Amino acid sequence: MRTQVAIIGGGPSGLLLSQLLHLQGIDTVVLERKTKAYVLSRIRAGVLETGLVAQLHDAGVGARLAEEGIPHDGTVISYNDEQIRIDFAAQAQANVTVYGQTEVTRDLYEAREKLDGQIVYSVEDVQIHDADRDAPYVTYQVAGTGQRLDCDYVAGCDGFHGVSRKTIPDTVRREYEKVYPFGWLGILSETPPVHHELIYASSDAGFALCSMRNEGLSRYYVQCGIDDRPEDWSDEAFWTELRRRIPRAFAETLVTGPSIEKSIAPLRSFVSEPMRWGRLYLCGDAAHIVPPTGAKGLNTAASDVHYLSQALIRAYRDKDDSGLDRYSDTALARVWKAERFSWWMTSLLHHFPGQNAFDLRMQRAEVDFLKSNTHAQAVLAQNYVGLPY
Repeated sequence: MRTQVAIIGGGPSGLLLSQLLHLQGIDTVVLERKTKAYVLSRIRAGVLETGLVAQLHDAGVGARLAEEGIPHDGTVISYNDEQIRIDFAAQAQANVTVYGQTEVTRDLYEAREKLDGQIVYSVEDVQIHDADRDAPYVTYQVAGTGQRLDCDYVAGCDGFHGVSRKTIPDTVRREYEKVYPFGWLGILSETPPVHHELIYASSDAGFALCSMRNEGLSRYYVQCGIDDRPEDWSDEAFWTELRRRIPRAFAETLVTGPSIEKSIAPLRSFVSEPMRWGRLYLCGDAAHIVPPTGAKGLNTAASDVHYLSQALIRAYRDKDDSGLDRYSDTALARVWKAERFSWWMTSLLHHFPGQNAFDLRMQRAEVDFLKSNTHAQAVLAQNYVGLPY
């Protein structure tokens, strides 16, 4: 089999890249190691930057997003009972949209299937060959039968544990990582959100986040120990701890209920450079991970897709490879800014083992500065809604 662009990974970044290229007449084949049902069962965040929303509309998958997505013009940062509202509309002249990543993926699958896009599921033993030459190809197995996919370019959208990044030789690849000494325990519950905007809460008891999927589905998180397990936490224990960490005014109106999903996410900051090796290009989690505090995971993947799709379109349409040559530097320039923002938000709002009284007062001083300084609020707002591509 032959295609122009082989895409490793059938998550939202791989599907979005495939859709954008297809609309410009560029053939793709997407290889996904799981089933479609498995991919759609994964629970992920759903705060979309303005740039991602625009891309989804450009890709022809914005109809349900426009109907069901919830625009947010601000967010709340709290410290114990003290609240600071960050006004995105006033400080950044933009907003974000709450729309679950699962729904984004579902919309993209539907669009690819309507256009007879080629997606191969349940692939195993994927290997990328000759990526540093002019004729790369990918081998893989389906149901024990070996397959070969010849292509012009390979897009590695297969996540942190995928094969794409590891294909780049150790002598070329440099990795930067920070592992945080805590995790996030998250639950999904069929309850109304405690507030119409997200609440990032820091308190003497630790960090918490109040988020949502829609008006009847809430997503809540509390900072937990790195060795904790979901089964260590009963629903009652979770709700009790959440109330301790959010401002009293919200704790008193919080509606609780049985969890329908409960999981613990570790937190890490990670970047692999370069994001290009020959004709192999990395996108999203294959190249970088951010802690979820700044809501940048899916959004940084989307910015990679923007740069790579535009570069590939230019290469095929205009015979101009300059965008492909610059892809890694261009994508990484924005990635590192998103990494900085997510690291800063995480450092500001969480308790770290070994913090002393001075460290805690510094966090408090940072919050006080944020509350009193509109320029600081503008910087937060501009980063949160998404820096321009």
